[in-house]
Amino acid sequence: MGTFKEMAPVVIGLGPGFEAGIDVHAVIETNRGHNLGRVIYSGKPEANTGSPGNIMGYTRERVVRSPHEGVVEHVVDIGAIVKKGDPLCKVGETLVPSPLDGVVRGLIENNTKVPKDFKIGDVDPRGVVESCYRVSDKARAIAGGVLEACCILVVEDWKNRRLEEICNS
Repeated sequence: MGTFKEMAPVVIGLGPGFEAGIDVHAVIETNRGHNLGRVIYSGKPEANTGSPGNIMGYTRERVVRSPHEGVVEHVVDIGAIVKKGDPLCKVGETLVPSPLDGVVRGLIENNTKVPKDFKIGDVDPRGVVESCYRVSDKARAIAGGVLEACCILVVEDWKNRRLEEICNS
């Protein structure tokens, strides 16, 4: 991924693709379940399941993917209430329809070039617009893990630097 420990005094990765102690100083588990938000100081997090969390019986169905390679152009904004089949965006000249009724909870940044089948958005069938602008339970748990790792790793880095200063003086 191009991330490495020497990029900063403390480097933290989120989810699959990172190995604590090799690429980064710590990895935060992003897979839902008992380990969500757990700090890993050695080793890898759980593998990507490829399956989004279940919302009202929908998992993969609510994810919007690019029909082909191209540049994404938004047709609606995050927070828009849509019906199944309503256009969400375009990839090149192709309109990308909503997979179900709900609220547009996520869209990849406008004017992003994407490959075929790339995740470009998601629709929440609950249709609660306010949820688009609040921190989710998953994001809050992951943020808690990042805070925990920062507290431990920054203090450890500070102690090591201080010890080095004392030894060199």
